[in-house]
Amino acid sequence: MFDFLPSRRAALRTLAGAGVLALGASACGPGDPESSDTAALARSARAEGGRRLPAEWESHARTFMSWPALESVWGEDLPYVRKDIARVARAIAEYEYVVVLARPDQQAAAQRACGSQVEVLALPVDDLWARDTVPVFVEEAGKVTGIDFNFNGWGNKQQHGNDGKVGRALLSKYRVPRVQAPLIAEGGSFETDGQGTLLITESSIVNDNRNRGKSRDRIEAELKDLLGMQKVIWLAGVRGEDITDAHVDSLVRFTEPGVILLDRAFPGTPPDSWSRSSDQAKAVLDRSTDARGRRFEIIDLPQPDPDRITGYSDDFLSTYANFYVANDAVFMPKFGDRKADDRARGILREHFPKRDVVPVSIDTIATGGGGIHCATHDQPGKPVD
Repeated sequence: MFDFLPSRRAALRTLAGAGVLALGASACGPGDPESSDTAALARSARAEGGRRLPAEWESHARTFMSWPALESVWGEDLPYVRKDIARVARAIAEYEYVVVLARPDQQAAAQRACGSQVEVLALPVDDLWARDTVPVFVEEAGKVTGIDFNFNGWGNKQQHGNDGKVGRALLSKYRVPRVQAPLIAEGGSFETDGQGTLLITESSIVNDNRNRGKSRDRIEAELKDLLGMQKVIWLAGVRGEDITDAHVDSLVRFTEPGVILLDRAFPGTPPDSWSRSSDQAKAVLDRSTDARGRRFEIIDLPQPDPDRITGYSDDFLSTYANFYVANDAVFMPKFGDRKADDRARGILREHFPKRDVVPVSIDTIATGGGGIHCATHDQPGKPVD
């Protein structure tokens, strides 16, 4: 199916050449007049009860997803990627409440595809990457607050006129207090143990396409304040090789405090920037401790054989690390290499023994350079009935 379809990267280059990226200027960038009010709200809340970014395995109120809208990005892949999104939404809805954001003129079609167990909310979006466009939810003073990180299309690489406004619109809809970050980042940039430790790739945020002129030290201080972190561990990542500049959620993931799964290339694969990034991450984590002084246990999570997977493109994301932890379940990609799929499922079962581990086929999402985690965003809290 994928031999004749253009890669997402090629589509993005086409958009850039046509000048479409200029349409994506965010309407809620740093320096918004509301920021002084939200900063005061943040200081007040932290004084009362502190701030904490929960781990993904903690209780969710709901999962947010987005319905891909742009044929200019996906081309002939668009109907196939929509089937993937519907498949993921239906699977998660067996375990927790799912809300899919869709353009008003696409709401009915999205509802038919996702089924009655999923709520489809009319809210303008551009693409499916809810992990990056939906606000990052923190807990403070016993309540949930949304941090709007001013999504700018991963450094103005993609049209985001609607996705740049999702944070403000969604928080307003659900009446969740909004704090506007003084920097630009995406949810896929952050991985936490829920106990004050943050893992992040330097390539995805200490980058002039997001935060021109800001040093790593300044960004770290702002992240600690925004997310309630005590310790930030920096991994190098990879600049410019994918649209995200190498988000951490495709490289390393916590399964519990002190325990990390590390993406590893399929054995025998020639070294490249991605495998070197994995080696660098392991070296950093081997000599690091978390916010509570614990050393890390690091478990390899090997990729599938590229000759055995069922979908492929230059941008294909074949990592199992981009899994999603929901209430009572873990959702992992199924790539078609049965041995590797089974091995990854076994590793996840071992580390999430009280959850079902559910494989889902996402070939078109992966062809676009993403995974299940990229397409989902959890809101912490008591599950919605």
